[in-house]
Amino acid sequence: MNERNIDPYRKLERIRGRLKEKWIRASERQRAKGKLSAMERLEILLDPGSFVPLQSLVMPMYAEFDEKQADAMGDGIVIGYGTIEGRPVVVFAEDFSYKGGSMGKSHLEKMEWAIKLAIEFGVPLIGLYDSGGARIQEGVHSLTALGGVFFQNVMASGWIPQIAVIMGPCAGGAVYSPALTDFVFMVDKTSYMFITGPKVVKAVTGEDVDSEQLGGASVQTRKSGVATLMAKDDKEALLAVRKLLSYLPSNAGEDPPRVNTGDPWDRIDEELNRIIPADQRKPYDVKVIIKRVFDKDSFYEIQPFFAQNAVVGFARLSGYVVGIVANQPKFLGGVLDIDSSDKIARFVRFCDAFNIPLITFVDTPGYMPGTAQEHGGIIRHGAKVIYAYSEATVPKITVIVRKAYGGAYIAMCSRKLGADVVYAYPTAEIAVMGPEGAIEIIYKKEIEATPPEEREELIRKLANEYREKWSNPYVATASAYVDEVIEPKETRPMLYRTLCTLLKRKKRFSKMPTKRHGNMPV
Repeated sequence: MNERNIDPYRKLERIRGRLKEKWIRASERQRAKGKLSAMERLEILLDPGSFVPLQSLVMPMYAEFDEKQADAMGDGIVIGYGTIEGRPVVVFAEDFSYKGGSMGKSHLEKMEWAIKLAIEFGVPLIGLYDSGGARIQEGVHSLTALGGVFFQNVMASGWIPQIAVIMGPCAGGAVYSPALTDFVFMVDKTSYMFITGPKVVKAVTGEDVDSEQLGGASVQTRKSGVATLMAKDDKEALLAVRKLLSYLPSNAGEDPPRVNTGDPWDRIDEELNRIIPADQRKPYDVKVIIKRVFDKDSFYEIQPFFAQNAVVGFARLSGYVVGIVANQPKFLGGVLDIDSSDKIARFVRFCDAFNIPLITFVDTPGYMPGTAQEHGGIIRHGAKVIYAYSEATVPKITVIVRKAYGGAYIAMCSRKLGADVVYAYPTAEIAVMGPEGAIEIIYKKEIEATPPEEREELIRKLANEYREKWSNPYVATASAYVDEVIEPKETRPMLYRTLCTLLKRKKRFSKMPTKRHGNMPV
């Protein structure tokens, strides 16, 4: 080695040594809080040895490079690329051990660059958030840089999957970056999201609340619906992200990955014929049907704790990835309300953006009545479901399991909303409203003229007659609104054959005049 080249190499060696010491110290500080360091998190998320760091020596605003200031190198964020199950991804991980992970100008420009890189490569973006928010000392510079991140999140939307993992605080304007992504994971007890912290809330509204009560993982996954899934610790969250990616294509120009699950496509399940109760008023768990129809252990539920009267998630059908939407009779009878409408619409739009076929299981008595829903905008929110299904061009298959009443029947991917194929079980009831409600309107005078002690029996009799004559699935089948009545046990092979046919069809496009985009109700 040339004598004059010894010092530069030794300098690089010293820098790398100090960076290594920095991460050891960061690990110790994070573990004291029950958390992992940024580098430890990336080691769990990515395939071993696949991570390639970028811009690791970037310094904070106004700071000159000094190899002794190892803690400042990187400005509180690690960015780079690696692989998950051999598939390339771009990642960034905020480092809370440096100035609380605060977002300075250099920090945010690195984040923005990572998103741009993911867009250019056409690969998923995964962001690990652990920050106290914009760095106050840098004022407008940090705020402006934050706007650049938001812009890139929007540019990436619909082209590449974006996944945010909240692994500590995420406060103020910083929350909007994860809010613009497709999926948000949180860690129980150690992560939280809110616009304004407990102290500001106390000063403005007088409410006395802590960070967990205000925006903890339980709140954001169960009440607000901001977060998708909640994990018990950092490792569980990161492994859940790895699993989610196995269902998603790298970008909108690709199909989702198909795998050999070993589950025969033509499997008949006799137990499915015994799940739906004979009494239409009795609940059952629609997830039992989903798990028995699709490949064993393949159902990956999205937002399982939010708006539980609707179920959405990914599954595989003989290895093909599909998006599942279902009403859940176990909660609120499967009724559509404000939250479940938002949940369904957003999931449908994601699947359509990323070439994931949609299979819908319908069992709903309608939209939720009441002043709270009406004043909260159920009309506007319910319209989102109609818009999302109508807009979707991926294969759409609908199975009417039991109740399909009124506007909710139309909204849940009915024939006129573009369903390619509609199946119904023999237990299906398709009508403007339930039999009991319908006959009380149709036979109002007859019922009122009947002695009170005989009315219940009369209503039961008339309801059964209405059900037999008007709301059974064969009426809809006779008009081709339903393609075929099938037994539940036949669902899997019927869906598989239909899906294989539809996947061969070119993507359907509307013959509408050229336009910039529609105006979705939001």
